[in-house]
Amino acid sequence: MHTELEERSRALGRWILENNATVRAAASHFGVSKSTVHKDVTERLEQYDRLLCRQVRQVLDINKAERHLRGGDATRKKYKGE
Repeated sequence: MHTELEERSRALGRWILENNATVRAAASHFGVSKSTVHKDVTERLEQYDRLLCRQVRQVLDINKAERHLRGGDATRKKYKGE
Protein backbone atom coordinates (compact mmCIF):
# COMPACT_ATOMS: atom_id res chain seq x y z
CA MET A 1 0.00 0.00 0.00
CA HIS A 2 2.73 2.46 0.93
CA THR A 3 4.73 1.85 -2.23
CA GLU A 4 1.61 2.54 -4.28
CA LEU A 5 1.09 5.86 -2.49
CA GLU A 6 4.76 6.70 -2.87
CA GLU A 7 4.74 5.95 -6.60
CA ARG A 8 1.58 8.00 -7.15
CA SER A 9 2.94 10.91 -5.12
CA ARG A 10 6.19 10.94 -7.07
CA ALA A 11 4.38 10.61 -10.41
CA LEU A 12 2.02 13.47 -9.55
CA GLY A 13 4.92 15.64 -8.40
CA ARG A 14 6.99 14.98 -11.53
CA TRP A 15 4.00 15.62 -13.82
CA ILE A 16 3.10 18.89 -12.11
CA LEU A 17 6.71 20.02 -12.29
CA GLU A 18 7.20 19.04 -15.95
CA ASN A 19 3.96 20.65 -17.10
CA ASN A 20 3.72 23.59 -14.69
CA ALA A 21 0.29 22.14 -14.05
CA THR A 22 -2.41 23.05 -11.59
CA VAL A 23 -3.80 20.65 -9.00
CA ARG A 24 -7.02 20.52 -11.02
CA ALA A 25 -5.15 19.57 -14.22
CA ALA A 26 -3.16 16.89 -12.42
CA ALA A 27 -6.33 15.46 -10.87
CA SER A 28 -7.97 15.28 -14.26
CA HIS A 29 -4.92 13.71 -15.91
CA PHE A 30 -4.48 11.02 -13.24
CA GLY A 31 -8.19 10.41 -12.61
CA VAL A 32 -8.12 11.25 -8.90
CA SER A 33 -9.66 14.03 -6.83
CA LYS A 34 -8.09 17.45 -6.26
CA SER A 35 -7.91 16.63 -2.55
CA THR A 36 -5.93 13.49 -3.28
CA VAL A 37 -3.47 15.36 -5.49
CA HIS A 38 -3.02 18.09 -2.91
CA LYS A 39 -2.46 15.63 -0.07
CA ASP A 40 -0.05 13.54 -2.16
CA VAL A 41 2.14 16.43 -3.28
CA THR A 42 2.15 18.45 -0.05
CA GLU A 43 2.13 15.86 2.74
CA ARG A 44 3.11 12.46 1.40
CA LEU A 45 5.71 13.60 -1.11
CA GLU A 46 7.58 15.43 1.65
CA GLN A 47 8.19 12.09 3.35
CA TYR A 48 9.51 10.44 0.19
CA ASP A 49 11.35 13.18 -1.72
CA ARG A 50 11.86 16.56 -0.07
CA LEU A 51 13.60 18.17 -3.03
CA LEU A 52 10.78 17.26 -5.43
CA CYS A 53 8.25 18.41 -2.84
CA ARG A 54 9.90 21.86 -2.59
CA GLN A 55 9.99 22.20 -6.39
CA VAL A 56 6.33 21.22 -6.71
CA ARG A 57 5.42 23.63 -3.90
CA GLN A 58 6.99 26.48 -5.91
CA VAL A 59 4.84 25.62 -8.94
CA LEU A 60 1.71 25.39 -6.79
CA ASP A 61 2.47 28.73 -5.12
CA ILE A 62 2.85 30.41 -8.52
CA ASN A 63 -0.41 28.83 -9.69
CA LYS A 64 -2.17 30.05 -6.56
CA ALA A 65 -0.87 33.58 -7.09
CA GLU A 66 -2.06 33.60 -10.71
CA ARG A 67 -5.41 31.84 -10.37
CA HIS A 68 -7.43 35.05 -10.20
CA LEU A 69 -5.99 35.99 -13.60
CA ARG A 70 -6.93 32.63 -15.14
CA GLY A 71 -10.45 32.98 -13.75
CA GLY A 72 -10.82 36.40 -15.35
CA ASP A 73 -9.60 35.06 -18.69
CA ALA A 74 -12.08 32.19 -18.55
CA THR A 75 -14.96 34.57 -17.82
CA ARG A 76 -13.89 36.90 -20.63
CA LYS A 77 -13.76 34.00 -23.11
CA LYS A 78 -17.15 32.74 -21.96
CA TYR A 79 -18.90 36.03 -22.67
CA LYS A 80 -17.01 36.76 -25.88
CA GLY A 81 -18.07 33.39 -27.23
CA GLU A 82 -14.57 31.98 -27.76
